[in-house]
Amino acid sequence: MDIQVTFPGGKHVDATFGGFTVRTDQSVAHGGDGSAPEPFDLFLASLATCAGAYALGFCQARGLSTDGLSIVQRDARDADGKIVSIEVELTLPPGFPEKYRAAIQRTVEGCKVKKTVQAPPELRVTVVAEAASAELS
Repeated sequence: MDIQVTFPGGKHVDATFGGFTVRTDQSVAHGGDGSAPEPFDLFLASLATCAGAYALGFCQARGLSTDGLSIVQRDARDADGKIVSIEVELTLPPGFPEKYRAAIQRTVEGCKVKKTVQAPPELRVTVVAEAASAELS
């Protein structure tokens, strides 16, 4: 999948893919106007929402109620602000069958974003110079 990144002004950076545009900005403290999430916050949200999608799918596939199903994701950071751990806390709905507790945990632990973070792909950055436009004679 290709993701096209554009720079609409200020500290805004947008990503367009699959018919969607995800808008980002920097916080006021980082020189933006705080009109959209910062890119790193979207990265963290992708982990939480992936876990949520897996939990939701598990319940829906079994006809289980999702009323009261929730996830809270917390991270711990070192003195430099680097994340050292992330906890995903899954709260099950009232009356959730005990026989499915371990299975829903395994399902949420199988989240594609989590698996990618734990076994990161190689990431390369290439720089391509834009071809100079020919001068009109």
